Amino acid sequence: MTGLQHFNDAEAAAMRPSLLACCDVPAWADAVLAARPCADLDDLVAAADSAARGFTPAEVDRALAAHPRIGERAQGPSATAGWSRQEQSTVSRDERTQRELLEGNRAYEERFGRVFLICATGLTGDEILASLRERLGHDDATEDAVVADELRKIALLRLRKLIEEGPQS
Repeated sequence: MTGLQHFNDAEAAAMRPSLLACCDVPAWADAVLAARPCADLDDLVAAADSAARGFTPAEVDRALAAHPRIGERAQGPSATAGWSRQEQSTVSRDERTQRELLEGNRAYEERFGRVFLICATGLTGDEILASLRERLGHDDATEDAVVADELRKIALLRLRKLIEEGPQS
């Protein structure tokens, strides 16, 4: 059985935890489940993308609680931690990058009151640092929109992985 077929056929209660591991927004998970059956992965991702474009500030805040600081290695066996480790695998672990990410994270959290979120897949530490520095100059409304979009990108990436590779551990 393919991942998509399993997704389409599984009980909603069985799939919901995996979707919440992709993005801890219950309304989003429910909307993705309601889109079943999906003809193909692109249809599923389109439904998930549409649902993610409506994230509220409270939903973004809830979902951010599941994300470690950029540059910190997520711990534990959960799917969310496994995906986070994969997504941050290209971030350099050298001392300079780690120090600058720590300082940047601290400045971002002081400025915006939340963890810095970026879809880190494929980005280098220097690219992430450049984005972090740029985003520190955003006004609150601009940054709120950027964070919601980054969360959407991460959710869609993880959903694709869930269907193509199965849950992470």
